[in-house]
Amino acid sequence: MFRVDQAKQALRAIRWRMEENRDHLIELDSRIGDGDLGLTMTRAFSAADDQLAGWGQTDVGAYFMQVGLVMSKAAPSTIGTLLGTGFIRGGKAVRGKADLDVPDLAVFFRALVDAVTELGRTKPGNKTVVDVLNPVAEAAEAAARQGADAAHLAIVIRRAASEGAEAAKEMIAQHGKAAVFREQTRGRPDPGAAAGVLVVDGFCSVFEVLE
Repeated sequence: MFRVDQAKQALRAIRWRMEENRDHLIELDSRIGDGDLGLTMTRAFSAADDQLAGWGQTDVGAYFMQVGLVMSKAAPSTIGTLLGTGFIRGGKAVRGKADLDVPDLAVFFRALVDAVTELGRTKPGNKTVVDVLNPVAEAAEAAARQGADAAHLAIVIRRAASEGAEAAKEMIAQHGKAAVFREQTRGRPDPGAAAGVLVVDGFCSVFEVLE
């Protein structure tokens, strides 16, 4: 169902979304962060897409591990390292598989968010990308238990990402430069959560057309 070709398509879709939303991410990050998120995300996913376009192996897990390695090297910022490590851990969790089904994809997303949570020393509720990725992993796990297909997976994880980002607006930042603003961050979109939504949406654009 979800093979290396589809993984490449997902990576390309994420890249396009980051490029299209680069200025928006910069604007969001400028309010409570360093203002470089749009540049970082564009650099990370563009590098992975460019460098791995010719990837010829069939192991989807190995591909995602390489994606994470390239991202971490190309954008060694906080979120670049976090998401890069997430892709590495997610890929490792499904390594050896040439064809991922919905349960495999749920395993991938859970491993990804667990890596980000552990490395970032954070948890849900701290107004970070985790507040998007953790609901996505939970929704994917529920879909897997229900025997859902990829099209349904796309629906539920896209909704989970959107709801997670919306919920994060009312949280108070606990990490990084944003934490300095504390109460002032309540009611504002979290830049990392916004980037997380774009990552999920890129995957969903591929899941929607899988058979």
